[in-house]
This record gives sequence, structure tokens and C-alpha cells, in this order.
Amino acid sequence: MSVTKEEALIYHSQGRKGKIEVIPTKPCYTARELSLAYTPGVAEPCREIEKNDDDVYKYTAKGNLVAVVSNGTAVLGLGDIGPHAGKPVMEGKGVLFKRFADVDVFDIELKTHDPKEVIRAVELLEPTFGGINLEDIKAPECFEIEERLIETMNIPVFHDDQHGTAIISCAALINAVEIAGKKLDKIRLVVNGAGASAVACCKMYISAGVKVENISMFDTKGHINKKRTDLNKYKAMFAQDAEYKDLADGMKGADVFVGLSKGNVVSQEMVKSMAANPIVFAMANPDPEISYEDGIAARKDLIMATGRSDYPNQVNNVLGFPFIFRGALDVRATKINQEMKMAATRALAQLAKEKVPEVVINAYGGKEFSFGSEYIIPKPFDPRVLWYVAPAVAKAAIETGVARKPIDDWKAYVTELQERLGFSTEITRIMVSKAQKDPKKIVYPEGEEEKIIRAAHTAATERIGHPILVGDDKIIKAKIEELGFHLNDFEIRNPANCPKLEKYAHILLEKRQRKGVTVRDARQLIRQPNYYASIMLEAGDADALIGGLTYHYPQTIRPALQCIGIKEGKSLVSGMYIVIIRKKIFFFADTTVNVDPTAEQLAEIAISTAEAVRGFDVIPRIAMLSFSNFGSAPYPQSIKVAKATEIVKKLHPELMIDGEMQADTAVVPERLEEEFPFSTLKGGANVLIFPTLEAGNIAYKLFQRLTDATVIGPVLTGMKKPVHVIQRGDTVQDIINMSAIAVVEAIKNQM
Repeated sequence: MSVTKEEALIYHSQGRKGKIEVIPTKPCYTARELSLAYTPGVAEPCREIEKNDDDVYKYTAKGNLVAVVSNGTAVLGLGDIGPHAGKPVMEGKGVLFKRFADVDVFDIELKTHDPKEVIRAVELLEPTFGGINLEDIKAPECFEIEERLIETMNIPVFHDDQHGTAIISCAALINAVEIAGKKLDKIRLVVNGAGASAVACCKMYISAGVKVENISMFDTKGHINKKRTDLNKYKAMFAQDAEYKDLADGMKGADVFVGLSKGNVVSQEMVKSMAANPIVFAMANPDPEISYEDGIAARKDLIMATGRSDYPNQVNNVLGFPFIFRGALDVRATKINQEMKMAATRALAQLAKEKVPEVVINAYGGKEFSFGSEYIIPKPFDPRVLWYVAPAVAKAAIETGVARKPIDDWKAYVTELQERLGFSTEITRIMVSKAQKDPKKIVYPEGEEEKIIRAAHTAATERIGHPILVGDDKIIKAKIEELGFHLNDFEIRNPANCPKLEKYAHILLEKRQRKGVTVRDARQLIRQPNYYASIMLEAGDADALIGGLTYHYPQTIRPALQCIGIKEGKSLVSGMYIVIIRKKIFFFADTTVNVDPTAEQLAEIAISTAEAVRGFDVIPRIAMLSFSNFGSAPYPQSIKVAKATEIVKKLHPELMIDGEMQADTAVVPERLEEEFPFSTLKGGANVLIFPTLEAGNIAYKLFQRLTDATVIGPVLTGMKKPVHVIQRGDTVQDIINMSAIAVVEAIKNQM
């Protein structure tokens, strides 16, 4: 996966700067709400906490808040770059905490190299946070800092650079040793690197069963042995009586190599010298100690892992810290002890042996995984990691007496974790994964626009689709080169000099000659990008069309309707928006096309929308919306909706649908069940069919502008071929998302 310098800088700088913001969890829009949030209402929880200090977890965010603390002395592979330069990494860490485990984070950058100042600063933060994640602090100071903070603080303190890699790689080691037919207490292990991560890894391996005397550790000065007088106390733990002259000597006959150093320090000859069924964890990033290709070429019986996502068995810290803190916070643990770390390790090792679900296969382009030499640890995007690791950590905390809030119903806890993750928010990733299985040709009528070029480039490089840019070829090529992209990633079509122009004009004429279009009109129209792209799609020279970035909606949809038309068996096209809010997903229709549909048209819109929703791997639960609840206000508008509901039930009895009903009735299942137990809609609606374009358009735009909802669309349903009209002002990511949706629709149409 290639990311350019410019793309990374734009990602961090566009719009609101950085990657994080603070969002209130309670409403504060009225004078009354302000009085509750602040004075005088805020005094009440203050008084309760003063009486019972533990109530701080009841009335504040402390219990779900972690500080990511760094002084910037060992940032990624960049070294001592300082607290300001390290801040993007700390913000990124916060994003991962939130994305994978719904843990809130404030990043804290400290301007000091003095371990004592770091210790004191963090100690003073204890009232604010439920946990402390130390990050990118150089060794050996990081050892001293973590050890002291664990002693003095009554909340979990965890240095991820040490323990994250240790926990993940230990899970991988447990499984690799099993696959190799060996025993942990018998293997000889060589470690290149003696920093914080290496020391923590070795301690973890020892807890798992590896013998300390079987670990040969190397630092920049060579083998760590008892003859050396320059060892700190952490390295001295691994000093051996034996002495190896260099790394190559140490690796002879070794069962396992663990690299936590720098790239390209291990040769194929060194791997060949290892014992039968060797295990190599080359975890230096971005360049492993030996490349995956060289390692596998050297030994066919090799089990290999790296820190990279483009090879099997990625040792990625994101498999650990979010879930470890999730479990620790949920039982209000006072610390993260060795038993909790080992519980996380064993949970990860066990998960790798379970059957991999489709959601994970889809996330990795349809590739199947099963326990074996190329799958010894779970994938970072496996959602099950949350409810495997967090409960394991929480149980270990309870069993070892460091938990202050026991969990009695573990099944309910797992359900709560699954709801925290919010499967519905994965919808765009699922679409991308499906598209990558069979990329299709996507034509973009606005090929001269920079946003379109950027999105098309991502579509090409991520294998979502094959982009076709329509416009002035000289302008497009100049912009592609200016952006630093490769011309061969794109197909460029200029209507002004296209050799197929006459053929396309003839196709257009055949379709519109009885609609007032002459030969001359057809030749003029086909030079317009929207008509040209639409005929390309109709002629089979493209599989999907994405347009609308710089046009008004009718300017894009009208040519598509005239050139491509409506799907067989349908009488209309409708528009649907995907609205994701608070980890729940809703589908709004019709929001863009039909102004005042009849009951029959409304029924067709509901059926088409249900078909589209199934394409997103979501089971539709449809509410037909009105201002009336089941006949409570019998006006022509509400009667129309009730009639449409009956039509759908008759045509498609398998669909879960009901109406007419008010919007709050539809989305609050408790109300629906309590007041209208007869309703056939159960569990709350996720598909909302609006009675008029006016209502639907207003609703989605209010969500888009006044809430933190993610709004994707519009997705056109009912078109013969995939045509999707993006909004003016959409971001590059919005265009990429719509491109993936269009490709998935094209794949489905060709089945």
C-alpha cells in the first residue's frame, strides 16, 4: 500500500488540523442544558464525588480516558525528534485507541529529557485519566519511568513500545513453535536488539515457557555475555556464559530468530544455518532484518513474521494496546500486571486457531486464512480481537486482585464490546474489499478536477477499479504529473479527439432521435463530458460512472437517464443516502429524485432500496415514514404511505416492513414495542423511506450539517448500470467510497 508524502501531509492538514477533536457526549443547546452541564447543575456530581471518591467513575469520563504520554525521544524509527514532531504519532495512537476499542485519548507531550520530570508530570495527571499509555520514550529511561509509575500510581500504566510487541510476538511464537513441532522450553532463541522492546519480548517469552539460558541477545556491540562489563541491569539479565563472536555465529543451529533492530542484517546463509523448521521474526520497520522474499527463498520449512502489512504474519501492536486497556478500564484495574499481559497473549494465540469469518476475509481482499505457517496471529482488522482479548484481560485482573469493578455477566460484556465496535461503521471498508476482488472500469466525466484525479489514483493503486478520466488530455496529464502520479495508472479520454466519437454519437442518436435530438444535436451533445461518459457506460467501454462534483445534480443524472435508462422491471430511479451516526447505520430514501411519489412509486422505492441495502451485507428493516402512526391522522399524505406499505407486503412478504409511522417511532424500538406491539417491524428500523423528496432531502441534509453523522451518497437505485452522483464539495475519500460502491454494483450486475 503506497502513500505519498503529499498525501500524508494533506491528510493531516486538511480541514480541522490534526486527527482528533473533543465532542460532548451530552446535549448543551438550551439554557437548561447549560445549567445542567455547568453551573448550577454541575455542583451536584461534585458533591457526590467529594463524599465518595469512586463516584468520579460514575459522573465523569475518567473511566474511559487514557493519556498517551511521550517526550519524543524515540519516535517510530525517527529517533529523538522532540515532543512537537512526535505529536502526530501520539494523535495517531489516540485514533487507534478509539477506532479499535472505543477508548478516548488525550495525547500529552512533555518537553523534558529528565526521567524524574516525566515521572512527576504523569503522577500529577492521575485524577484526570483512567490509564496511562507511555509512548516513544527511549531506553533505558523508559524502564525506570514505567517501573516507578506502576509503583506510585493507582491506575494502569503501560509502555506499549516494550509490552505491545512482546505480547503480540509471544502469541505468534506460541503458535509458530506448535506448528514447527517444537517445545517452548527446548528452543534456542537468538535476539538481535537489546532495547526496551527486546527486553520486554524476552521477559514475555520466559513467562510463556522459554528458558532464559536459551536466549542469546545481541546489541550493537555484539553478543551479551558475562565477560562484558558495559551492560546495564536490563541487558545483564540475559548475559550468557557462552560467547558468540557475531550474529552469524549465534544463529547456527538456533530454532528462533527475533529481530528488533534494523533492516538487512541477516543473510540467507544465516537462515540456512538454523535448525530444522526455523522461526524468523524480522520485525524491524520498514525494512526487516531479512526481507520476506529472501527468508522464504532460503528455507522452504521457514515460518516467518515481519512488522509489515504486505506480508503474512504481521506483528502489529494495534492487536494489543487498545484491547488491553479496554479490559483494564472496564474492571477499573489498578495496574496491568504480567498475568493480564499473558492473558492477552494466549487469547490472541487461540483466536488464530479459530475459523476466520467472512468479515475478515472481505477486509483482506477475499483471501482465505487458516491456522498454519502463513497465519500464526490474527489480522489487525479482525473485529473479534476486541471480544477475545478484552475479556481475557479483565478476567486476569479480577483473578489477580487488581480489579475494583468485577464483571458478573460475561456474555453481556461481550455483547457490549461488539456494540462499542459498531459493525455498521465498517460498511465502506466492506465495499472496498468486495471491489478489490474484481476491479471494474470507472469513468469520471470530470477528469480534469484534482479531487477526481486523486480519488482515481487511489482507486487504481488500491485495486478498487480501473479509472478512466474524461476531459482535455493535456490538462489531465499535466495535473497527474504535477501530483507525482504515474500516467499508466489512468486511461484518459478526450471527447474532442476520441476515435469513437462518431460511434458514440450514433448510439446517442438512436436513443434520442424520437425525443427531438437530430444528428447535429447528437454530435454536439456527445462532446459534453456527462453525455460522453454515459454513452461509454452504455456501450460497454466502462462498467460504472461517478460524476457530479462540479455540476448540479440534474446536469449529471439527466444524461445518464437519457443514455442508459432504468433497470428492466423498474419504472423509476431513486436516491439513497447512507447515514452512520453513533455506530448505527441507516439508509434514507428517496432523498434526491422523486418529488411526490404515488403509493405505487413509494412501494417501488422501498423495494429497490431494500435490494441495495442487501448489497451492503445488511438485512433491511424498513419503516415507511409519515406524520401519523398507524392511522392516527388519516390524511391523504399518510393514507398514501399506508397503502404503499401494503403493496410492499403483498409483493415481498419476506421483507420486514411496516408503516405508516413517525420517525421517532421507527428508530426507537422500545417505543414501537410498547405502544404498537402489533407492528411487524422489530428491533428498530435501519431503512427509512420518506413520503416525499422534500422530507427526505431535508432530513439527510440536517443530519449532515448539524450532527457528527457520516453521510455517504447519494446511491442511485433502479439504474440499468451503476451511475452515482457525488455531491459538490465531496472529499477525495467520499469519491473513493462511491467508486467502491459503484464497482460492487457492477460486479453484481455481471453475475
